[in-house]
Amino acid sequence: MAVKIARILVIEDEPTIIEFLRTGLKYEGYDVLIAPEGKRGLELAEKGTPDLIILDLMLPDIDGIKICKKLRAKGSIVPVIMLTAKTSVEDKVSGLDTGADDYITKPFSFEELVARIRALLRRAGHKSETALLEIEDITLNTTSMEVKRNGKPVHLTPTEFSLLELFMRHPKRVFTRETLLNRIFGYDFSGATNIVDVHISHLRDKIQDKPPRLIRTVYGSGYSLQSEEE
Repeated sequence: MAVKIARILVIEDEPTIIEFLRTGLKYEGYDVLIAPEGKRGLELAEKGTPDLIILDLMLPDIDGIKICKKLRAKGSIVPVIMLTAKTSVEDKVSGLDTGADDYITKPFSFEELVARIRALLRRAGHKSETALLEIEDITLNTTSMEVKRNGKPVHLTPTEFSLLELFMRHPKRVFTRETLLNRIFGYDFSGATNIVDVHISHLRDKIQDKPPRLIRTVYGSGYSLQSEEE
């Protein structure tokens, strides 16, 4: 039986973040709805039947707290991730008390957001992608955060783990350095793109990825994971 594609409604008014989320979530295979204002977001929440909502706290017409209250008052049980620049404990408690299921502060890493999305969708009973990924003799378990090659444990940093998971979920897809920066380090990262090369180098060393490599350099473009036969 085919796995139902999860539909995610993004209620956010900042163009940079909208495009960042739209592109990234579609990469992950989600169906994405965008609402740049609260009123439109409420309409789509009722008519678009989303499986999860990413809700900005500060919107030009109706703030995220009021939107969440309205949804819960109407009996909606759709998981809500509150997205905001406010970082105080009081703000987080306020957001969660209105019925939000999770709270993530800006700036944020896309991989952290996706991990929270997966956790909430699993909790809601949505059948998503498998937690165990396998390419050649490498296995990656997203639940236990374990990586093994040829049955032997490989110890990775969180960034290295996120990179490997991204490549294993999307074999053959070419990721530019800019895309990897956005996905792993966040849309606001202002450092040099060669930090990607450094992390890729460390990852290759740890998984003993020797020529012909699994994680291949696509000159002029970026990186892609290919099986040894390809």
